[in-house]
Amino acid sequence: MTTKNNLALRIADDMKQAMREKQQERLATIRLIRAAIKQAEIDQQITADDTAVISIIDKMVKQRLDSISQYEAANRDDLVAKEQQEIEVLKTYLPQPLNDHEINDFINQAIEETGASSMREMGQVMAWLKPHLQGRADMSDVSQRIKARLG
Repeated sequence: MTTKNNLALRIADDMKQAMREKQQERLATIRLIRAAIKQAEIDQQITADDTAVISIIDKMVKQRLDSISQYEAANRDDLVAKEQQEIEVLKTYLPQPLNDHEINDFINQAIEETGASSMREMGQVMAWLKPHLQGRADMSDVSQRIKARLG
């Protein structure tokens, strides 16, 4: 088997540390991350690199945000607090979010490098941007910005 990436190694080390320090909530969330990575590796028959791990964690954050809105509607503050705690742990493994100016710079670069001039090329622009912005920007917001530029 090939060697693991830096992020997966960091997650494994953090799991050991959480065990030693008896941080049960943190440990539970880290175990969820590791299970999601392992599942993706089995499903896709790959060894997840840092980009894939970031994508998995980003998806986990989005799932928890969806759950929070549902729990808030049901007045389940206990479950909202649990989901928020998990999000805090998950975010420690995501890269720093980009500001609006940085996102716009990436969009400009993507449009320039792909030569996109209309909505038909939006897929090419998104394909170029995804590895650069995954986990660092809300991709639905990025998509809206590209539509405004190309539309």
